[in-house]
Amino acid sequence: MSGVVVECRTGLSTGGTAGRAHPWHPDQGDLVDLSLSTRDEGDWTVVAVGGEIDVYTAPKLRETLVDLVNVGRFRLVVDLEAVDFLDSTGLGVLVGGLKRLRAHDGTLRVVCTQERLLKIFRITGLTKVFAIHESVADATAD
Repeated sequence: MSGVVVECRTGLSTGGTAGRAHPWHPDQGDLVDLSLSTRDEGDWTVVAVGGEIDVYTAPKLRETLVDLVNVGRFRLVVDLEAVDFLDSTGLGVLVGGLKRLRAHDGTLRVVCTQERLLKIFRITGLTKVFAIHESVADATAD
């Protein structure tokens, strides 16, 4: 699954979630709410996420994590550095991914340095559940 890039567009430039700015995709005129790419870093598979992880886009992230586990990738890093917004649905997908990996003695590490996202992890108590790192290099170091 190395090198896979997925973009999930949900709505037109005039639509979308009220009150939040959306990234614009210049080629298609649609909103790009979520981008996903995967790459291998040693024994780890890195899932780089960009845009918004919300009720509309989280299923695409869930599908990516499930697909990786199904092909035997049990050491995952989810890089949230390019994420603009994360809601409870997105958190649920991360927790579900971790549970799925643990069933295979796997692990999921998170890369996040954005204070607004870290605050969500702290408020929900998920800093005790996830290993949160400052960089992919830090997350993939054993």
